[in-house]
Amino acid sequence: MTGRPQVAVLDYGSGNLRSVVRAVERAGADVVLTSDFETCLGADGLLVPGVGAYAACMAGLRAVKGERIIGRRLAGGRPVLGICVGMQVLFGHGIEHGVETEGCDEWPGLVERLQAPVVPHMGWNTVEVPEASVMFAGVEGERFYFVHSYGVREWELVTNDRTRAPLVTWAETGPAERGGDRFVAAVENGPLWATQFHPEKSGDAGAALLRNWVATL
Repeated sequence: MTGRPQVAVLDYGSGNLRSVVRAVERAGADVVLTSDFETCLGADGLLVPGVGAYAACMAGLRAVKGERIIGRRLAGGRPVLGICVGMQVLFGHGIEHGVETEGCDEWPGLVERLQAPVVPHMGWNTVEVPEASVMFAGVEGERFYFVHSYGVREWELVTNDRTRAPLVTWAETGPAERGGDRFVAAVENGPLWATQFHPEKSGDAGAALLRNWVATL
């Protein structure tokens, strides 16, 4: 044992994951890329990556029982971090090209095509960070790297103060007067964190965010 947190990056067939693994290692964790159920359950942290189509990611996730792994971990208060489509699949459902697909339903909400003059939304963008964010501590004003055509345009979860409300970070594809769209850029909800942007591709700011997550493990 190294004394470093153990992180499992869930391998369910979603793209090249080496950059994610290296970034989390640099953030201070020992990382294993795996789809093994028990390994993913037992790790200090689970990272759920994701690129490509929502339906394809959900099919790959279900093939390795990924939605059950996520649910079991969260039921026990065990940290999970979703990135890009790995964040989108945590919502209730997604719709692409007229096809609706059920997600993991950890949060209610719809992943849909961004309503903006230029899609995909690609490049560096600032985000609107809520007060008391642990995820963005020290990088509240920095830019992060996005590449996506779909997102969550409305936050639907209402807690009515019965539980602590999640911290929701927003971003915009561009100014509203030029047809820019507003979407959820990140969520902090107890042990469940997620980002629409790619921290592993976001330079020093993304590296700091990953260190913030690893520090919670």
